[in-house]
Amino acid sequence: LLFCFILFVAVFDFFDLLYFLYLHKGQVFTKEQLYENVWGFEDMPKDTSNLPSFIRKLRKKIEPDPDNPIYIITVWGVGYKFNEEKP
Repeated sequence: LLFCFILFVAVFDFFDLLYFLYLHKGQVFTKEQLYENVWGFEDMPKDTSNLPSFIRKLRKKIEPDPDNPIYIITVWGVGYKFNEEKP
């Protein structure tokens, strides 16, 4: 039962992140903004390694080539965005 709950939460987190980025296509969000807007953190957690991990796993699910993403784009030094241009 615990495994099912953890799996559900993980899928829910992926969907929340994808949905948020998709709704705001083209807009760049910092890690802080994503933690606040997607998961409701007012203060960013000390361990921020989860976000790049979520992005990586999400890319594996939706990108034709996760190493060369066309949907979820990293804006170096700023954050992430959902590509507003059609690939």
